[in-house]
Amino acid sequence: MAEEEKNGCTSCGESGCSSCGGGEPESLLVPANTFSDIKKVIAVVSGKGGVGKSLVTSLMSVAMRGRGKKVSVLDADITGPSIPKMFGRKEKAVASEMGLFPIETETGIELMSVNFLLEDETTPVLWRGPVISGVVTQFWQDVVWGYADYMFVDMPPGTGDVPLTVFQSLPIDGIIVVTSPQELVGMIVEKAVNMANAMDIPVLGIVENMSYFECPDCGKQHKIFGESHIDEIAKKYGIKTVAKLPMRHQIAKAADAGEIEKIDTSDLAVMADMLEDLK
Repeated sequence: MAEEEKNGCTSCGESGCSSCGGGEPESLLVPANTFSDIKKVIAVVSGKGGVGKSLVTSLMSVAMRGRGKKVSVLDADITGPSIPKMFGRKEKAVASEMGLFPIETETGIELMSVNFLLEDETTPVLWRGPVISGVVTQFWQDVVWGYADYMFVDMPPGTGDVPLTVFQSLPIDGIIVVTSPQELVGMIVEKAVNMANAMDIPVLGIVENMSYFECPDCGKQHKIFGESHIDEIAKKYGIKTVAKLPMRHQIAKAADAGEIEKIDTSDLAVMADMLEDLK
């Protein structure tokens, strides 16, 4: 019994289960749409809200598209979708017998978000966890993504139903964790890293958003949210790739205006390099 609890049930994967018998844990992965061919799936996560996870998702997709890659974004933050606004897209998704078609941005990034299905983008999504998780799975199964070198999944914050569903149902190649310099956030980042480790999903890198403010006049860096601890956390968990994203009014302005594709993504170059080297 002790060994069974340590390894989890060999059939259903639940710790301590004694009713399923032998064999390897059954895979919970769901098949992608027949017309989809996605090479790498990268989940962008955060331990809490408000640290810029959707911003980093958008900028990473822009960075990889700028390197000539075919890129798509699955907006799994069902109750707080912000991807459409950042890219300035308000169209409604259309469907055929093949499935649901994503919305394409000006530079050719393909998006799917619940806002493309709602009559009004300001309508709140008042659904319970299992329904929300089901929508995320449908975005993977029912959307005609076509070919993509990279799909970025913009996850909701925390470690609840949807992150668990994504980690179990989609073939995630790794996660990028987004944080801010506050020490409290650093503690919550470790929760996200530990969840990924528990699910046997590699943590590819950490992006510290709002790392500092650079004075446009003198160039001096001001650490408004305090000293960074991200390098210490990365070292503790053996995470080799760390990027620090400064606070720039141009970024916020572009996100609000739906012009995120015009932003220079060089601050995330080390993260893009890592993804290009991903096997």
